[in-house]
Amino acid sequence: MAMVFKSFYTDGIAQLSYLVGDDAAGVAAIVDPRRDVDIYVEEAAARGLRLAYAVETHIHADFASGSHELAARTGAEIVGGDGDYGFPLRRLRNGEELRLGELTLHAIHTPGHTPEHVTLALSARKQGKAPFGAFTGDTLFNLDVGRPDLLGNDLERRLAGELYDSLFEKVLPMGNGTAVWPGHGAGSACGKSLGDLLASTVGHERAVNPALEPRGREAFTSWLLEGMPEPPRHYARLKRINAAGAPVRGVVPVPPPMKPDAFEKAMREGAVAIDTRSMLAFGGGHVPGALNIGIGKEFPTWLGWMVEHGTPIVLVAEGPEQALEAATHAFRLGYDTVLGWLGQGLTAWQNAAKPLRHVDQWTVQALDDRRANPGLQILDVRSPEEFEAGHVPGAQNIYVPHLSERSGELDPDRPVVTYCGTGYRASIGASVLAAAGFGQVFNTPGSWTAWKHAELPVER
Repeated sequence: MAMVFKSFYTDGIAQLSYLVGDDAAGVAAIVDPRRDVDIYVEEAAARGLRLAYAVETHIHADFASGSHELAARTGAEIVGGDGDYGFPLRRLRNGEELRLGELTLHAIHTPGHTPEHVTLALSARKQGKAPFGAFTGDTLFNLDVGRPDLLGNDLERRLAGELYDSLFEKVLPMGNGTAVWPGHGAGSACGKSLGDLLASTVGHERAVNPALEPRGREAFTSWLLEGMPEPPRHYARLKRINAAGAPVRGVVPVPPPMKPDAFEKAMREGAVAIDTRSMLAFGGGHVPGALNIGIGKEFPTWLGWMVEHGTPIVLVAEGPEQALEAATHAFRLGYDTVLGWLGQGLTAWQNAAKPLRHVDQWTVQALDDRRANPGLQILDVRSPEEFEAGHVPGAQNIYVPHLSERSGELDPDRPVVTYCGTGYRASIGASVLAAAGFGQVFNTPGSWTAWKHAELPVER
């Protein structure tokens, strides 16, 4: 027997999934599959493995699970903890096992991040009964642990206490040499501040993870919940989707090109236009009413924050590859109504004599020159925690996900300039205000990073 092991990292959602199996027995499992499952099917086929199980460590909040897609494609049995799933699955209770030839996955109930969470300890028959690694899901990350506040209903203190018990009574006793294969890496909002390592060990985390410092249960609970950032808006929605079972679509639908008239008609009928180009391209000219969420690793997070589930989407992109990338991210978040993209982009739009809008881009030096801009409204669209740590003097703070409902706090007849950390979220904010009818809207590329680099005044 040779163990087969492969991790799959999904950028944008910073998600980790795993293939584990026995090549002699020709059987394997996928742990925490994402929704576009071709990558697992192809890997298993290349290694001559049958995918017997699609295993969920918990009901996910940050991506649409691929378990149903995988079951439909391969016949894999869906396996999860004993939780509020609304579909039939094999429920793994504490101490139960999954056999993969000479390998065994031992289910350890580790509530905290969610009530049904299971950690899967991996052992091999010839290596003894003790596990040599564990798929910890969202219980233990590098330098962090799973957040316990995603279910709301004032359950966070209870779940934080259960997470303490799971960590100190179940995970750490597995031994310092036990490998840790987490569900996420840095960039995920499933914890407060995840580290960069995509794999670790119990011993390493015991030594460096601040959550594992010696403290009592109550002290741990208070420490963990203090300063917990607001959960992204789409997390509650994805919880519901995954609890019911994400619909099976087969493959990521390729968005078709749309002519300007069809694109414009879709917007009139309620589709939201997402402009995936850079902030500078968007600022130079865009479809009126479009929301600028630039393609890249931040795209899925802000798509989820800014667009309600079920809303039809049309895309502005630099080409078909960029449109497909955006549609793939949308598919992973459960957005199943991407109608298409503006074929030939803004060239087709302008050639069809359609209206254009632009957002001027300001340097931080221009932002600092108040005498040249009387009546200017300076809007910091970062989180409240970032704002409190330091901001442009005189700035007003509205976190960009809440800008639509709070735009009435600003004067639409006065100029407004947005800034954030680097300009990415500021451009989202500028596009929200422009779509809301604000007449003079400006964005600040570089934003707070450039402001500090220029050594301009800081207010706290």
